[in-house]
Amino acid sequence: MLKVYIETYGCQMNVSDSELMLGKLIAAGYESIAGPEGADVILVNTCAIRENAEQRVIGRLGELRRFMHRDTILGVTGCMAQRLGPRLLETDSRVSLVVGPDAYRSLPHLLEGAIKGERFSATDFDLEEHYEDFQAKRFDGVKAWIPVQRGCDYRCTYCIVPYTRGPERSRKLEDVVRETREVVEQGLSEIVLLGQTVNSYTDGTHDFADLLRAVGAVPGVKRLRYTSPHPNDFSDRVIAAMADTAAVCEHVHLPMQSGSSRTLKRMLRRYSREDYFNCVARMRAAIPGLTITTDIIVGFPGETDDDFEETMTAVRDIGFDDAFLFKFSMREGTPATRFPAELLVPDDVVTLRFDRLHAAMRSGARQRNMRRLGERMEVLVEKEARKGDDMLQARSRDYKTVIVPGDASMIGKYFTVELTGTTGSTFTGALVHERRALPVAS
Repeated sequence: MLKVYIETYGCQMNVSDSELMLGKLIAAGYESIAGPEGADVILVNTCAIRENAEQRVIGRLGELRRFMHRDTILGVTGCMAQRLGPRLLETDSRVSLVVGPDAYRSLPHLLEGAIKGERFSATDFDLEEHYEDFQAKRFDGVKAWIPVQRGCDYRCTYCIVPYTRGPERSRKLEDVVRETREVVEQGLSEIVLLGQTVNSYTDGTHDFADLLRAVGAVPGVKRLRYTSPHPNDFSDRVIAAMADTAAVCEHVHLPMQSGSSRTLKRMLRRYSREDYFNCVARMRAAIPGLTITTDIIVGFPGETDDDFEETMTAVRDIGFDDAFLFKFSMREGTPATRFPAELLVPDDVVTLRFDRLHAAMRSGARQRNMRRLGERMEVLVEKEARKGDDMLQARSRDYKTVIVPGDASMIGKYFTVELTGTTGSTFTGALVHERRALPVAS
């Protein structure tokens, strides 16, 4: 029995894809191991969203060589594999396989050839592929990542995803519901629906509102989340489904990217600053206590001081609970590469803006979190905390991270906690009493 190790980089969709690949290989007779030591097959599932993500993977491929014996198969999968294709085989002689996100079905066959010394690149798009017959080997014993949509049709000028994931296509609603029932039977109670623009979901008959209601109605689903939505696709139907479906959590990760309409237009985001503010207002009016997190790009070509100040005021006025902040990264093949060179923002300016925005974001989040001390809330214990003995990391419905005392037997269970302190982004909490105890998936 050959041993396989999969190392994952990037978004939740990549995590889900790694679970699918591992499930497929286990079904084909491979044994999963937790690290690269002793592996006969090492697969690195990659991200291409920013240049530093790719450079990190290239560096890691070099590091993995020390774990490889003469017959070890090294493969690169995912978005970076899709983007670079055969070039990866040309630049690294130890790489035997380059497999894009629509070619995981062929992995066992490709590995058979690689064992014989052959090298392959499989990066064709398959607009019918949803891996419905795959049995995912889930890494998380608390929540389930369930892809409902692949690809993206928006084609924002900075984004490589349409070129690595292909056009948008959605699974059938009944298939998503079937998979939800299966994971609930395994003991998982939190479902996270995945898509590049997940709320644009449509299977030709049902939209995202129908999907939320159907998945939320599955017995045993306690929490329902989704990522990442697009501001343009929050119809009144979708917002009503969020408000009416008890399992849908009071949190939305809503990428803004910029607070400047002028910059948003060059990004081809297809909404204005005012449209974004209106979307936030509509959701908050329908869902009391809703928390909102976001993504913001700093230093997009042509971003002026005034454009950046509009982003700063948007962060202040909306009151995001958290944000992923990124310095603009030019990606080969995207429309942004055709912008005039004079529009590029100098690195030192980008760094200054990034630091200002980061400080403002942290300050605002800390002030909001300080006001919540003493509040009681339900949390789901997810895993052991990174630091501190006998400490666990838990998550509230509105996506607040709470560190609580306890041991591993509490993972996968719900508790009520009182918020006792905050670092600004993370809370500490004291257990009040146990709410619902759920079994942890084996």
